Amino acid sequence: MTYEMIIVIVVLLIMLAGLFFEIVRPDLLVFSTLFLFIMLDFIKTEEALAGFSNQGMLTVALLFVVAGVFEKSGLVEKLISLFLNGSKSHKGSLSRLIIPVSGFSAFLNNTPIVVTLTPIIRKWASEHDIAPSKYLLPLSYASILGGTITLMGTSTNLVIHGLMLDFGMNGFLFFQLAVVGVPITIAGLLYLIFIGPKFLPNHRSLIDKVRASTKDYLSEMVVTADFPFTNKSVVEAGLRNLKGLYLIEIIRNNHKITPVTRNMKIQEGDRLIFTGMISTIADLQKRKGLQLDTGTDLSLDNIKNGGNKLREIVISHQSSLIGKTIKQSRFRKKYDAAVMAVHRNDEKVQGKIGDIVPKAGDLMLVVTGEDFEEKSEEHRDFYVISPIQHRKFYENEITGWFALILLMTMIVLVTIQVITIFKAMVITTGIMLITKMISPKQAKHSVQFQVLLLIASALGIGNVIIETGTAKWIAMKLVDGLAPLGIITILIAIYCLTNLFTELITNNAAAVIMFPIAYEVAVDSGIDPMGVAILVAIAASASFLSPIGYQTNLIVYGPGGYHFKDYIRTGLPLTLIVMIITVSIIYFQYV
Repeated sequence: MTYEMIIVIVVLLIMLAGLFFEIVRPDLLVFSTLFLFIMLDFIKTEEALAGFSNQGMLTVALLFVVAGVFEKSGLVEKLISLFLNGSKSHKGSLSRLIIPVSGFSAFLNNTPIVVTLTPIIRKWASEHDIAPSKYLLPLSYASILGGTITLMGTSTNLVIHGLMLDFGMNGFLFFQLAVVGVPITIAGLLYLIFIGPKFLPNHRSLIDKVRASTKDYLSEMVVTADFPFTNKSVVEAGLRNLKGLYLIEIIRNNHKITPVTRNMKIQEGDRLIFTGMISTIADLQKRKGLQLDTGTDLSLDNIKNGGNKLREIVISHQSSLIGKTIKQSRFRKKYDAAVMAVHRNDEKVQGKIGDIVPKAGDLMLVVTGEDFEEKSEEHRDFYVISPIQHRKFYENEITGWFALILLMTMIVLVTIQVITIFKAMVITTGIMLITKMISPKQAKHSVQFQVLLLIASALGIGNVIIETGTAKWIAMKLVDGLAPLGIITILIAIYCLTNLFTELITNNAAAVIMFPIAYEVAVDSGIDPMGVAILVAIAASASFLSPIGYQTNLIVYGPGGYHFKDYIRTGLPLTLIVMIITVSIIYFQYV
């Protein structure tokens, strides 16, 4: 073992710890780690940055654009709504939800599918007096299972496909993963329908909880004639940085103003709506010219009327909000929205809202202005999981179906090996842009550049592991230690290690770090490298034990009111089922 290997392993362990404890955004942490290796001269710059031109990573970028078209078309949303409306029992409705979702996820990016369906399911569950927590986690799990069936089912498959090409392998055929993907999807869906519901909790949505205790969140002050700061700004009036209170709305002549900016002028007769710690109101009403209005029945429905809307959002893994307080991120100005409450692990985060530092998976209740939708699409810092009242479907629904036909045509061409998956996505994206199914601006907003940076940086780190001999050394130790116990033990070890990394550091990073090691193990132990490639792809995608490892798990985390233990309790049996089936198939077919 060389000193370079020691440093590589130590730095990687520090990086893993940083990712687990969410010190900074994952993409920035992984990129910084790669930059450190470049500075230490452990790898040539062109090899370190090769991930930015990797075919798998570029295919993922194009897939984001294609997924954006279907997200806006509303086709998946419409079909699932029809399926749910025809159900008469819990098992029936769950089947009508997760079976088609797993099918859609085999061909479309599962993240927008889960984002789109989450508000629909919650609305449907509320109308039928059912806890949405009984459906949202199965929704995420079903989308993950479906993504293991095809090459384009998940970004992880495409990333490993690109790595295989870099290693001189042929890469995956379009349905090559289905040899494992179909059996684990069928077994997983049966588990989710017949056994999984017993482990799932009953939780109401955040909006329902807040509505049930509105007066714990909202208070109203009236500006009287003797207020000394009339026609002065909110900052000048001392209403900007209140302890435990947040001015979210001003009602003036029956017109609602939100979000309230720091330069907004206070006028006589204004009704000031605050959210936060009610105990602070006692101090606030001592101020001259501010009178607590106790005769008004203030509720969330009052806020929802007019041009403003109440929305729930979930903070994403790659959000620029992570690591900064809500005040520091200039949330109001940046998104045209005011934060009313922040919930974490199904509990309200206490304290002054402006001082709260968001974490991935946090659920926020926000009052939004007219520009919220446009601004939120620009930044992609969170997922909006409340129903959009005026969703912009295509004026001509035929356009949406044409997009589906176009995609299916490209899939057929890839399947019969006429063109590669990368060329298929290039052609599909080009046709969609030329026919104006999606504008260049919308295409740009559809691409999650933080995810691409994470993948490209992780690919560079993968090259570091190879070039320094670290992958070969770990592989030799793994083979030497486990060979006496048999090949199947080695396969189980690779699967478990990959799956553990997935739960801790996200799926794509886990796949990139583990593939070089698994490839060396395959070479040293006589296993077909294609078998371990499939094994790593499945293990990296099969994230069922935490909300951290996979984006869809994170999306439903807050809306479902889940705790970590809910993922363990529901996901552990599913993890064991998927591992046993995967390892068995790989052993009998590729060893």
